[in-house]
Amino acid sequence: MALTTTLPVTPAAAKPARAVKSRGNLRRSPTATVLLLLGAAYCLFPVLWVLIASTKSAGELFSTLTLSPSTHLFDNVRTLSDYRGGLYWRWMLNSALYAGVGGAASMLVSAMAGFALAKYTFAGKSAIFNLVLAGVLVPGVLLAVPQYLLLAKVGMTNTYWSVLLPNIISPYGIYLCRIFAAAAVPTEVLEAARIDGAGDWRTFGRVALPMMKGGLVTVFLFQFVAIWNNFMLPYIMLGDDHLYPVTVGLSGLLNQGASQPAMYTSVVTGALLSIIPLVALFLGLQRYWRVDLGAGAVKA
Repeated sequence: MALTTTLPVTPAAAKPARAVKSRGNLRRSPTATVLLLLGAAYCLFPVLWVLIASTKSAGELFSTLTLSPSTHLFDNVRTLSDYRGGLYWRWMLNSALYAGVGGAASMLVSAMAGFALAKYTFAGKSAIFNLVLAGVLVPGVLLAVPQYLLLAKVGMTNTYWSVLLPNIISPYGIYLCRIFAAAAVPTEVLEAARIDGAGDWRTFGRVALPMMKGGLVTVFLFQFVAIWNNFMLPYIMLGDDHLYPVTVGLSGLLNQGASQPAMYTSVVTGALLSIIPLVALFLGLQRYWRVDLGAGAVKA
């Protein structure tokens, strides 16, 4: 007769099973799923409404309040493109210039400042970092008028520089880059580069920047979206509508809608077209994101 031995289940062995079961229940929580679906619907419904409204004519836009699309999308795009010889597309190019150049310059400045705050020791380092944190708490709207007065003194208002220069310095970008540099760039790697004869600029460009790539993409996206959606700064700085970004330009079209209701369809269509570059940018740069801040570090 074969003998079988049954080992007793100890409380220590049973505890992980209960923990796994508990985590499984958390993953299948219907409450969390419902909350996420409600949040997604809250964020996506305005986009859905703009998409549907842009397919309607001026008469349908106000007479029918249903979510059923119409067939006038291409007519609305053509009308918008014909407005003042294609001025809308000039606004889109201006927004791309402001957001692209401003976001890239801000990313580079933030990377240099964040790397210095994370990896260098110098007098006043803590005071500078505290000043950066204070700058994160200051809304950009409060700085628009002082920036206008400063640039007006040197005759730079109503130029492309009046929108680009204030957006180069981003306290939040510097803060993020400091976190990314501290987590993703090991000090040992920097010391090894200096031993091999690399100077500060070469160490930063050849060693630190590649390791911070995931964080820099995040900083660029945040700054690009912030500049693209910025309204107050260009509204104050610019007087020539040929220099307007798309946000200020559409605001002018919206004001004209009070006397010309047909302009409302152009505004809605322009708003739809203006979000396409943002969606394309997020989808194109999505593969560069890093979940782990230390993804670029060299591990022993």
